[in-house]
Amino acid sequence: MIQIGHKSCEYDCCVYVMSLDDNSFIFLLLYVNDMLIVAETLDDVVSLKALLSQEFDMKDLGATKKILGMEIHRDRSSKKLWLSQQGYVEKVLDKFGMSNAKPVSTPLANHFKLSSNQCPKTDKEVADMVEVPYASVVGCLMYAMVCTRPDLAHVVSQVSKYMSKSGRQHWEVVKWIFRYLRGTVGHDIVFGNQQGDPLVVGYVDSDYAGNLDNRRSTTGYVFTISGGPVCWKSTIQSIVALSTTEAEYMAIVEAAKEAFWLTGLVNELGVQQGGIQLHCDSQSAIYLAKNQIYHARTKHIDVRFHKIRELLASGEILLQKIGTAKNAADMLTKPVTIDKHCLNLLNVYSC
Repeated sequence: MIQIGHKSCEYDCCVYVMSLDDNSFIFLLLYVNDMLIVAETLDDVVSLKALLSQEFDMKDLGATKKILGMEIHRDRSSKKLWLSQQGYVEKVLDKFGMSNAKPVSTPLANHFKLSSNQCPKTDKEVADMVEVPYASVVGCLMYAMVCTRPDLAHVVSQVSKYMSKSGRQHWEVVKWIFRYLRGTVGHDIVFGNQQGDPLVVGYVDSDYAGNLDNRRSTTGYVFTISGGPVCWKSTIQSIVALSTTEAEYMAIVEAAKEAFWLTGLVNELGVQQGGIQLHCDSQSAIYLAKNQIYHARTKHIDVRFHKIRELLASGEILLQKIGTAKNAADMLTKPVTIDKHCLNLLNVYSC
């Protein structure tokens, strides 16, 4: 790729870019032996294929419809693209005998409170769980979550903690996730032409002391491009936060690091934008991030978390207040009711 004039992106080594004389670009995305080629004209695509065919034995599958288990649908007239894993989800449901399960409306119900106390304690309980394909199921759910299902981020993060010693209650949550997938098997991520909106928009939230084992808080964030989610995460924070504000503050820093990477990537793809809008529903955390003065309540916060202040001062991150009901990251930190399960904010729905 480099020999024929392409440049490997510094922010993602699987992406190769070539700038053409007419100021357009050719992008090639490579994953092992699967690749996607994107260009403004079909002639550019054909030309690159011809060059690659001189070096490698290639199979041309035509216009992209599926890659790595993800299905791609396009409507050129409306400039929209749909990304889903319906076929993959249906296979997983069938594999584990959940194709006819009764659907539920949320990925995790409030009555589930997972902890290590629910792990097997007796030999009988251990033997009972040996026959349960817990690790295999969670691995399948994780692949769906990573690729196209941000709505599974929180619950998959929760059940993944008990891979080595899962109990019956943990397995009940996994079956609940299957029931949720049964009712949302046709959900797609929709990318559309969002006129007037910033290219990259982020949402961040935290759930204070939600982990029952060590009282650590949960960080959740999601970033969208052209209306659809491209990066999301739900994870336990590395240290114990002493207040809701501190938990939100640490979540903002984690999201800002992802935003910094995402800015670099889109810039390498030829798209220039100003600071990334990062939405947070905690006014006190926003004030703490913008206030350079140290006082008794913040002296204990690790210096690495204050990187956000530098990013705000430089304008690389634009931290803004948003209502909880409009914060798309809320469902990535805790179980929420159906009215707060805000998939519409992320352009994720069944078409």
